[in-house]
Amino acid sequence: MEVFREFKDYNGTEPLALSLGMFDGVHKGHQSILQEINRIADQKGLKSSILTFWPHPRLVFNPDAGLKLLNTLDEKTELLGKFGIQLLFLKNFDEEFRNMYGADFIKEILAGKLHVRYLIIGHDHVFGKNRSGNFKLLQEMGPEYGFEAEQMEVVNLHNNNISSTKIRNALSEGRIEDANEMLGYHYPVSGTVIHGAKIGRTLGFPTANILTDPQKLLPKKGAYIVDVVLGSQKYQGMLSVGTNPTVDGTSLSVEVHILDFDKDIYGQPITVQFRKFLHDEIKFQNLGKLIERLEEDRTLTRRFFVAN
Repeated sequence: MEVFREFKDYNGTEPLALSLGMFDGVHKGHQSILQEINRIADQKGLKSSILTFWPHPRLVFNPDAGLKLLNTLDEKTELLGKFGIQLLFLKNFDEEFRNMYGADFIKEILAGKLHVRYLIIGHDHVFGKNRSGNFKLLQEMGPEYGFEAEQMEVVNLHNNNISSTKIRNALSEGRIEDANEMLGYHYPVSGTVIHGAKIGRTLGFPTANILTDPQKLLPKKGAYIVDVVLGSQKYQGMLSVGTNPTVDGTSLSVEVHILDFDKDIYGQPITVQFRKFLHDEIKFQNLGKLIERLEEDRTLTRRFFVAN
């Protein structure tokens, strides 16, 4: 997949099948759009492409709202590539772009710069200043600028529509299985292994502390069963999101104990993939009670992987 961070870097003249949107999470609803883009591209001899924005427009319009995202930019790029998209345009959502009306965006960018011949948008997608761009406008302008437009139906799961907001809510409530089902994959959190207080090692449960992207959504505080990806290897792990209240911790941390593992991985990239919520964060009366619970969690983690 070719990635273009600015339109000025793209000088292609080949006609495109394109979809635009945030694609935060690249969930099953998004995946249906990607499949349709690829199908249309193959059918009509076009290049499959996606136009997405960074940062998220909601972070620009309301920076104090504290929105957390399902994907970092690298994660979203990797996911879109896995679904066979040929071209990815990452448009900086700056002041100039946010003030562009929908009709000008269609004329100057979609038709003029990107040579779009088939455009697919989600069921509720709007774009341009004052939300002036929508499916109706695309239908009206399509004949003049030589493109067809299609609006995808909402994707439902158990009679509920899938959305990035619903996935965020599920993760924030610890409903990992629900979130993973809507995503179509196990929710990942990536980062770099950093030095921590090393308390876990003294308890017989050494942990890798993970420095994560501050805009990445972390599931609710508590203990989890996770897959741990280091390079090309995958391991089993139990993870804590929290402040370590038993030892009077105050700052939020992400720590993973990797089962049957004893290697120095400081400074290395690491990804954890959430599989199951074990329990809420607990402040134990003493370290002995904490160790007992860690041993119980480890037993549950081993049983989970035997069954799954």
